[in-house]
Formats: sequence, C-alpha cells, structure tokens
Amino acid sequence: MRTPNVESTAMPPTYDIAVIGAGVIGCAIARRLTLDGARVIVLEKAPDILDGASKANSAILHTGFDAPEGSLEWRCVQEGYREYEAIRSQMNLPLDRCGALVLAWNEEQEARLPALIDQARANGVDDVAALSRAETLALEPNLAPSLRTAFRVPRESLIDPWSAPHAYLLQALLNGAELWRDCAVTGGAFDGQLWRLETARGVVGARYVINAAGLYGDRIDALLLGETAFSIRPRKGQFVVYDKAAARLARHILLPVPTDKTKGIVVCRTIWGNLLVGPTAEDQEDRSTADLDTPTLEMLKRKGAEILPALAGEEVTTIYAGLRPACEFKDYQIKAHEGRNMVTVGAIRSTGLSSSLGTAAHVARLVSGLGFAASPLSDPELPRMAMLAEAERRDWQCPGNGGMLCHCERVTLREAEAALTGPLAPNSFAGFKRRTRATMGRCQGFYCGQAVQDLLNRGTGA
Repeated sequence: MRTPNVESTAMPPTYDIAVIGAGVIGCAIARRLTLDGARVIVLEKAPDILDGASKANSAILHTGFDAPEGSLEWRCVQEGYREYEAIRSQMNLPLDRCGALVLAWNEEQEARLPALIDQARANGVDDVAALSRAETLALEPNLAPSLRTAFRVPRESLIDPWSAPHAYLLQALLNGAELWRDCAVTGGAFDGQLWRLETARGVVGARYVINAAGLYGDRIDALLLGETAFSIRPRKGQFVVYDKAAARLARHILLPVPTDKTKGIVVCRTIWGNLLVGPTAEDQEDRSTADLDTPTLEMLKRKGAEILPALAGEEVTTIYAGLRPACEFKDYQIKAHEGRNMVTVGAIRSTGLSSSLGTAAHVARLVSGLGFAASPLSDPELPRMAMLAEAERRDWQCPGNGGMLCHCERVTLREAEAALTGPLAPNSFAGFKRRTRATMGRCQGFYCGQAVQDLLNRGTGA
C-alpha cells in the first residue's frame, strides 16, 4: 500500500525527540511529548504501527491491583488508567466497566486470596470485595460448580486495544508530529548535543531519543549505547476466540490466581462482543514469529470449558498468538541515560495497554529531567475515533453509511473509506483490519475478503 505523504523521504530537519517504535507505548509517548510542545518524529521498522507486541493482547484496562507494591509498573498502570478515563469520551474510545473476578478453584488458591486482597488495597484499589461461593455463582451463574471462592475488582474494564493507540498517535500527528514507517533504525551517534540516527530511510537528527522498540528494546540500547541492562526473552501467548454467542456466558473478566511468572489464563468478553480464552506464557527465542500449535489451543479450550462448562458447546471464531517483551526482571525497565539524551522504555509486558498513558507521562518527566523544555500546546486538535464496540452505537445504525462491507463485524463502506484517509491511513492489510475489524469476524474474510482487497486497491491506486 502507498505510504502517506506525511512520510516524505526527503532529508528531514532536526527534531526535538525521536521515538523508536510505534507500538502502544511509542504511540502514547509521541502523543504526550507532542502535547508538551516537542517536535516529534516516530520511527517504526514495520510497514504499519502496532505490528509487534501491540498487535495481540487481552484488551483489558487493568487497575494495577495485583502489580508489585510500589513498583514502577503499578504507578504507570494507575496513572494510565486515570488518564484513559479522562480522555476517552473526548476521543470516542469505549470502556466496558464489567469488573473482574479472581477465582479460586482449589484449597491452595483459596488460601492465597486474602494476601491478594491486601495487596490490592495496598495498591490503592480499595474497592475489592471478598465473595463467598454462593455470591460468586449469583454473579456468574455459568461458572463450574467446583468453584470455591473469589473476590471482585469492580474497576477492571475492557477496551479496544487498537483504537486507543491509533487515537494517541493520530493526535500527535494532527498536532505536528511525523511518522516514518518501514524505517528501521540501523545505527546512531550522539555528539553531546544531537543524535544522528541512521535509518532505512536516511539520517534523522534529534536532540533526544526514546527507545520504545518493544521486542527489540535491548538491541536498540546495544546499538545506540553500546550496552544494555536487560535482555528480552519473548513470551508467547496463544488465544482462542469464540463466536459472539458465547459472550453471554461471562459478565465479568474471569481471572485466575496469578503466579510469579504470569497473570494466567483469562476468560472474558471482548469489546467487540466475542469471548476469548488465553493467553499462555511460553518463553521462546524468536522475536518475530508467534506460531500456533494444536495441543496448546486444545488445552485452552479445555481450560475454558473447565471454567465455563457451557463453553464446550460454543463455536470458535479464530485463534491468534502474540509475543510479550519479557525480560529477566519483573518490573518495567525504564531509564534516563544521563549525558546521552536518551530514555529506554523496555520490558513492558502484559500491562502495556493499561499503563501506556502513565508510562508516557513518566517518560515525559524523565526527558524534562534531561534538560528538555517547551511550551505545552494551548489548544491541541483532538481526534474522534470510529466506534467499534459491539454495545455502543455503531455506524451501521446511522443513515448514509454506504452499506455493509463486512457483515460479520458490521463494518460499513463509509467507515472503511474513512479509515483509508488522513495522516494515519493504513500501510498494510493487517493495519486496515486493526482500524476497522473488517475480515476479523466469524467468516474470517471468506465472504468479504475480496471486497476488502478491492477497496484497498482502489484506495491506494494499486
């Protein structure tokens, strides 16, 4: 697909800040620093944004109730949650305040619940409530009768994992930031005043650099600083997504008792009206490929049916897998490099979507500490995103929408055409899917795939 005009390959002038990586963290950082008055460029090695760790997650807005007490992750998650609530209506972003239940299925798990409740309250999530077995089953009557007990976290919520970062980066672009895709960073040097970054599209000058490269964060540190303080070990998560009819089986996000390694396998609805089971937590060396395997997917189906027995009779819509940038440390690896005008934002694992706005605010404070100063924008432009949440008013319900392009996900022609315009128009088929959900429904593009490709060909002149 054609690269938008905003991504000129001419030698650019010097920027205040270069953000390496356009995942959810990089998008949020670009927004924050642009609103703070910086001239920002975002450098993404993939054809489109959100092509790395951010393309596959559970789409949960976490409260941080189970984060390590006093950790940087906890602070970023809580600050991010508050800012998402503050800006979501302005940007037309969805929020399903369904709450979560942490479920104990055996004596050992039940014994751990009081400590988890204490941890939640120590983390400032003081509205958690212990539930008896009977109280839990009254809230979730489809749970397996083998349940022992639970506690409820009322403010755990569901959001759209793609419209949010699209909104963050789009606001940055509308207010003067630039985005270069297909633009891997291949080298760089700092002369004490200015970074000269070598990229696949030429040299970029920047006073400050933010490494938000996700699965390649340690390699970018090694490339630019000559060393790295952490090592990424990708952690694969596989998911099973059930048809929309299955969503009736769960009212809450159903969480296991977490372990030291992972939050565990979750069962929850999605903002689009499906029901998912996952993720797994499988460490691997490959940073680019998240293979699916049948035995693991069958295990996920069995696990889902152990929690919600009626799920065994529901149809699967799709399966997918993603990689999380785990490392040897439990907490986020965020550091300002004194004398180098660089901030590393590394090892942001499963809470990256929830923490992104808070992480961006934290990074902005670090950049200020390195000496950057500017005047915040007084009246920034504010984008409003297409609403894709199943429970909200959608474009297919509005007149003049041009008819339906994708019937499974109820994507209209007007929505699809709008997604192909503007400074953040998609640069790939996958990018278009993330912006519209076309081809992501029950038929997985069997009926609409060719119509979608024809539209993309017309929209890009291919």
